[in-house]
Amino acid sequence: MTSPILEAEGLDVFYGVSQILFDVSLAVEAGQTLALLGRNGAGKSTTFKALAGLAPPRAGRVTVRGHDVTGARPHRIARAGVGYVPEDRQIFPVHTVEDNLVIAAKPGADGETQWTLDTVYDAFPVVADLRTRIAGRLSGGEQQMLTIARTLMGNPTVLLLDEPSEGLAPLIVRQIGDLIRRLRDGGVTVLLAEQNMHFCLTIASHAVIIDKGHIVFRDTIEALKANDEVRGRYLAV
Repeated sequence: MTSPILEAEGLDVFYGVSQILFDVSLAVEAGQTLALLGRNGAGKSTTFKALAGLAPPRAGRVTVRGHDVTGARPHRIARAGVGYVPEDRQIFPVHTVEDNLVIAAKPGADGETQWTLDTVYDAFPVVADLRTRIAGRLSGGEQQMLTIARTLMGNPTVLLLDEPSEGLAPLIVRQIGDLIRRLRDGGVTVLLAEQNMHFCLTIASHAVIIDKGHIVFRDTIEALKANDEVRGRYLAV
Protein backbone atom coordinates (compact mmCIF):
# COMPACT_ATOMS: atom_id res chain seq x y z
CA MET A 1 0.00 0.00 0.00
CA THR A 2 1.43 3.39 -0.99
CA SER A 3 1.71 6.14 1.59
CA PRO A 4 -0.43 9.28 1.29
CA ILE A 5 0.98 12.28 -0.56
CA LEU A 6 0.32 14.45 2.51
CA GLU A 7 -0.48 13.21 6.01
CA ALA A 8 -1.01 14.83 9.39
CA GLU A 9 -1.01 12.66 12.50
CA GLY A 10 -2.11 13.84 15.94
CA LEU A 11 -1.43 17.56 15.48
CA ASP A 12 -1.69 19.85 18.49
CA VAL A 13 -1.24 23.52 17.58
CA PHE A 14 -1.18 26.52 19.90
CA TYR A 15 -1.25 30.28 19.41
CA GLY A 16 0.53 31.42 22.54
CA VAL A 17 -1.13 29.62 25.44
CA SER A 18 -4.36 28.94 23.51
CA GLN A 19 -4.68 25.51 21.95
CA ILE A 20 -6.37 25.65 18.52
CA LEU A 21 -5.96 22.12 17.15
CA PHE A 22 -6.43 18.94 19.17
CA ASP A 23 -5.04 15.64 17.86
CA VAL A 24 -5.87 16.50 14.23
CA SER A 25 -5.19 13.73 11.71
CA LEU A 26 -5.94 13.58 7.98
CA ALA A 27 -4.42 12.10 4.83
CA VAL A 28 -4.58 13.03 1.15
CA GLU A 29 -3.96 10.36 -1.47
CA ALA A 30 -2.39 10.99 -4.88
CA GLY A 31 -4.90 12.49 -7.30
CA GLN A 32 -7.52 12.95 -4.59
CA THR A 33 -9.48 16.11 -3.85
CA LEU A 34 -10.20 16.17 -0.10
CA ALA A 35 -12.43 18.84 1.44
CA LEU A 36 -11.67 20.06 4.96
CA LEU A 37 -15.01 21.49 6.04
CA GLY A 38 -16.08 23.47 9.08
CA ARG A 39 -17.63 26.68 10.25
CA ASN A 40 -15.68 29.91 10.48
CA GLY A 41 -13.16 29.60 13.31
CA ALA A 42 -13.30 25.79 13.42
CA GLY A 43 -9.54 25.41 12.77
CA LYS A 44 -9.33 24.96 8.99
CA SER A 45 -6.81 27.74 8.30
CA THR A 46 -4.72 26.75 11.31
CA THR A 47 -4.58 23.19 9.98
CA PHE A 48 -3.31 24.51 6.66
CA LYS A 49 -0.74 26.72 8.37
CA ALA A 50 0.46 23.71 10.35
CA LEU A 51 0.81 21.67 7.15
CA ALA A 52 2.67 24.51 5.42
CA GLY A 53 5.04 25.17 8.32
CA LEU A 54 3.57 28.53 9.33
CA ALA A 55 2.17 27.23 12.63
CA PRO A 56 4.49 24.43 13.76
CA PRO A 57 2.68 21.78 15.80
CA ARG A 58 3.60 21.28 19.43
CA ALA A 59 2.75 17.59 19.07
CA GLY A 60 2.12 15.27 16.15
CA ARG A 61 3.72 14.72 12.76
CA VAL A 62 3.43 15.99 9.17
CA THR A 63 4.74 13.92 6.26
CA VAL A 64 4.97 14.72 2.55
CA ARG A 65 5.35 11.66 0.30
CA GLY A 66 6.42 9.72 3.36
CA HIS A 67 9.11 12.21 4.41
CA ASP A 68 8.81 13.78 7.86
CA VAL A 69 8.66 17.59 7.57
CA THR A 70 7.39 18.30 11.07
CA GLY A 71 8.76 21.61 12.30
CA ALA A 72 10.52 22.36 9.01
CA ARG A 73 10.64 25.95 7.76
CA PRO A 74 7.90 26.90 5.27
CA HIS A 75 10.31 27.18 2.32
CA ARG A 76 11.58 23.65 2.95
CA ILE A 77 8.02 22.28 3.07
CA ALA A 78 7.31 24.12 -0.19
CA ARG A 79 10.38 22.51 -1.76
CA ALA A 80 9.13 19.13 -0.54
CA GLY A 81 6.05 19.62 -2.72
CA VAL A 82 3.40 21.54 -0.74
CA GLY A 83 1.81 24.47 -2.60
CA TYR A 84 -0.19 26.77 -0.30
CA VAL A 85 -2.85 29.20 -1.54
CA PRO A 86 -3.65 31.33 1.54
CA GLU A 87 -7.07 32.67 2.39
CA ASP A 88 -5.92 36.29 1.93
CA ARG A 89 -4.22 35.55 -1.45
CA GLN A 90 -1.07 37.63 -0.76
CA ILE A 91 -0.34 38.67 -4.32
CA PHE A 92 2.48 41.11 -5.09
CA PRO A 93 0.21 44.11 -5.75
CA VAL A 94 2.65 46.49 -7.46
CA HIS A 95 3.93 43.88 -9.92
CA THR A 96 2.25 42.68 -13.09
CA VAL A 97 0.38 39.42 -13.30
CA GLU A 98 3.21 37.85 -15.26
CA ASP A 99 5.78 39.10 -12.74
CA ASN A 100 3.77 37.37 -9.99
CA LEU A 101 3.95 34.12 -11.93
CA VAL A 102 7.63 34.34 -12.82
CA ILE A 103 8.59 35.14 -9.21
CA ALA A 104 7.06 31.81 -8.10
CA ALA A 105 8.53 29.60 -10.83
CA LYS A 106 10.58 26.63 -9.65
CA PRO A 107 10.89 22.91 -10.42
CA GLY A 108 8.94 20.44 -8.34
CA ALA A 109 10.36 18.20 -5.63
CA ASP A 110 11.64 15.72 -8.24
CA GLY A 111 12.71 18.38 -10.74
CA GLU A 112 9.46 18.25 -12.72
CA THR A 113 8.33 21.33 -14.65
CA GLN A 114 4.79 20.49 -15.72
CA TRP A 115 3.65 24.03 -14.90
CA THR A 116 5.30 26.81 -16.91
CA LEU A 117 4.02 30.17 -18.15
CA ASP A 118 2.67 28.46 -21.27
CA THR A 119 0.83 25.67 -19.45
CA VAL A 120 -0.51 28.07 -16.81
CA TYR A 121 -1.81 30.43 -19.48
CA ASP A 122 -3.44 27.49 -21.27
CA ALA A 123 -5.16 26.42 -18.02
CA PHE A 124 -6.02 29.98 -16.94
CA PRO A 125 -7.06 31.96 -20.04
CA VAL A 126 -8.36 34.77 -17.82
CA VAL A 127 -4.91 35.12 -16.27
CA ALA A 128 -3.31 35.04 -19.72
CA ASP A 129 -5.50 37.94 -20.83
CA LEU A 130 -4.39 39.94 -17.78
CA ARG A 131 -0.66 39.21 -17.98
CA THR A 132 0.38 42.88 -18.31
CA ARG A 133 -2.04 44.22 -15.68
CA ILE A 134 -0.85 45.38 -12.26
CA ALA A 135 -1.94 42.64 -9.87
CA GLY A 136 -3.23 45.02 -7.21
CA ARG A 137 -5.80 46.37 -9.68
CA LEU A 138 -7.43 42.99 -10.30
CA SER A 139 -10.83 42.03 -8.94
CA GLY A 140 -11.08 39.58 -6.05
CA GLY A 141 -11.90 36.69 -8.37
CA GLU A 142 -9.05 37.55 -10.72
CA GLN A 143 -6.65 37.73 -7.77
CA GLN A 144 -7.85 34.32 -6.58
CA MET A 145 -7.16 32.78 -9.98
CA LEU A 146 -3.76 34.49 -10.09
CA THR A 147 -2.86 33.12 -6.67
CA ILE A 148 -3.75 29.56 -7.67
CA ALA A 149 -1.82 29.95 -10.94
CA ARG A 150 1.17 31.42 -9.10
CA THR A 151 1.23 28.48 -6.68
CA LEU A 152 1.13 25.99 -9.55
CA MET A 153 4.22 27.69 -11.03
CA GLY A 154 6.11 26.04 -8.16
CA ASN A 155 5.07 22.61 -9.49
CA PRO A 156 3.67 21.35 -6.18
CA THR A 157 2.90 17.72 -5.44
CA VAL A 158 -0.19 18.74 -3.45
CA LEU A 159 -2.14 21.99 -3.60
CA LEU A 160 -3.65 23.50 -0.43
CA LEU A 161 -6.55 25.84 -1.22
CA ASP A 162 -7.74 27.84 1.79
CA GLU A 163 -11.31 29.18 1.38
CA PRO A 164 -11.07 29.80 -2.39
CA SER A 165 -14.76 30.80 -2.67
CA GLU A 166 -14.83 33.26 0.25
CA GLY A 167 -16.04 36.76 -0.53
CA LEU A 168 -16.55 36.15 -4.25
CA ALA A 169 -19.65 36.71 -6.37
CA PRO A 170 -21.64 33.58 -7.26
CA LEU A 171 -20.55 33.69 -10.92
CA ILE A 172 -16.88 33.86 -9.90
CA VAL A 173 -17.39 31.05 -7.37
CA ARG A 174 -18.68 28.85 -10.20
CA GLN A 175 -15.65 29.75 -12.32
CA ILE A 176 -13.29 28.88 -9.44
CA GLY A 177 -15.17 25.59 -8.98
CA ASP A 178 -14.81 24.78 -12.68
CA LEU A 179 -11.10 25.54 -12.47
CA ILE A 180 -10.57 23.23 -9.48
CA ARG A 181 -12.49 20.44 -11.25
CA ARG A 182 -10.22 20.82 -14.29
CA LEU A 183 -7.16 20.62 -12.05
CA ARG A 184 -8.61 17.55 -10.33
CA ASP A 185 -9.40 15.88 -13.64
CA GLY A 186 -5.83 16.63 -14.73
CA GLY A 187 -4.48 14.63 -11.78
CA VAL A 188 -3.61 17.49 -9.40
CA THR A 189 -3.83 16.44 -5.73
CA VAL A 190 -5.89 19.01 -3.80
CA LEU A 191 -6.71 19.66 -0.15
CA LEU A 192 -9.52 22.21 -0.03
CA ALA A 193 -10.56 24.12 3.11
CA GLU A 194 -14.10 25.49 2.93
CA GLN A 195 -17.08 26.45 5.04
CA ASN A 196 -19.25 26.40 1.89
CA MET A 197 -20.21 22.73 1.74
CA HIS A 198 -22.24 23.13 -1.46
CA PHE A 199 -19.17 24.47 -3.26
CA CYS A 200 -17.34 21.21 -2.45
CA LEU A 201 -20.06 18.70 -3.32
CA THR A 202 -19.20 18.46 -7.02
CA ILE A 203 -15.45 18.97 -6.52
CA ALA A 204 -14.23 16.73 -3.70
CA SER A 205 -14.39 12.95 -3.47
CA HIS A 206 -13.86 12.81 0.31
CA ALA A 207 -14.55 15.10 3.25
CA VAL A 208 -13.16 15.72 6.71
CA ILE A 209 -15.07 17.96 9.13
CA ILE A 210 -13.32 19.95 11.84
CA ASP A 211 -15.15 21.55 14.76
CA LYS A 212 -13.53 23.55 17.57
CA GLY A 213 -10.14 22.13 16.59
CA HIS A 214 -11.26 18.48 16.61
CA ILE A 215 -11.85 16.17 13.65
CA VAL A 216 -15.46 15.00 14.01
CA PHE A 217 -16.15 13.30 10.66
CA ARG A 218 -14.24 11.65 7.82
CA ASP A 219 -15.80 9.81 4.90
CA THR A 220 -16.75 10.17 1.26
CA ILE A 221 -18.67 13.17 -0.06
CA GLU A 222 -21.55 10.81 -0.83
CA ALA A 223 -21.65 9.68 2.79
CA LEU A 224 -21.70 13.30 3.92
CA LYS A 225 -24.56 14.11 1.55
CA ALA A 226 -26.54 11.26 3.11
CA ASN A 227 -25.85 12.27 6.72
CA ASP A 228 -28.35 14.99 7.65
CA GLU A 229 -27.38 14.87 11.32
CA VAL A 230 -23.70 15.61 10.73
CA ARG A 231 -24.41 18.36 8.21
CA GLY A 232 -26.93 20.01 10.51
CA ARG A 233 -24.75 19.77 13.58
CA TYR A 234 -21.41 20.90 12.19
CA LEU A 235 -22.01 22.73 8.90
CA ALA A 236 -25.36 24.50 9.13
CA VAL A 237 -25.08 28.26 9.63
